[in-house]
Amino acid sequence: MRISDMNWMAVERYLQDDDRAVFPLGSTEQHAYLSLSTDSILAERVAVEAAEPLGVPVFPAQAYGVTPYFRDYPGTVSLRLATYLAVIRDTLDSLAQSGFRRILLVNGHGGNSPAGALATEWMADNPGVRVRFYNWWCAPKTWAQVMAFDPIGSHASWTENFPWTRLDGITMPEERKVLPDRTDKATLVGAEMRAVYGDGSYGGYYARPDQEMLAIWQTAVAETRAMIAEGWD
Repeated sequence: MRISDMNWMAVERYLQDDDRAVFPLGSTEQHAYLSLSTDSILAERVAVEAAEPLGVPVFPAQAYGVTPYFRDYPGTVSLRLATYLAVIRDTLDSLAQSGFRRILLVNGHGGNSPAGALATEWMADNPGVRVRFYNWWCAPKTWAQVMAFDPIGSHASWTENFPWTRLDGITMPEERKVLPDRTDKATLVGAEMRAVYGDGSYGGYYARPDQEMLAIWQTAVAETRAMIAEGWD
């Protein structure tokens, strides 16, 4: 259930019987022809669908993450790392004060990975509260499903092109985008990033059949649900 559909009294009643919560982590950044909110949309949706049968509340996604490399793409918003970690720390403090003792961070953006290290540090300072950091898109079963359909795809490619991340009136290119291999190369930012990546896709096809995408999604929801339900001991 979405925390947006509850009031404080409902949360207080819930906490009498359960202490789990889900907090999605997203980003607002360029995704080529897809929504700038792709990471937030996907993290929150997979969390909500996974948590619904379990009756576990899902908080609104943290919409801004760490994405300095895309700042030359209009619409991208990047928090400084110190700011981002402070936001996550304050959020965990608030959830713990409310009474939540098992918190799953469902992450939808690779740049947010420092939150995982923070969660471990935070737990050391808050005995009795467990926090798990979970990258939903590259969890083992979900990633295996992706690779079974097409091993070439990454940021802003077909791998993130679901019916709920597309924009009305936008036509996707049909070709497979091929980029030069940048293994062991320096990280690109700003104008250099745009010069190499152009529209922002990291390569591969821009879209694949919906039946494949829905199969991946069903796997992701089931795998995320297992993370909410199990492994807290």
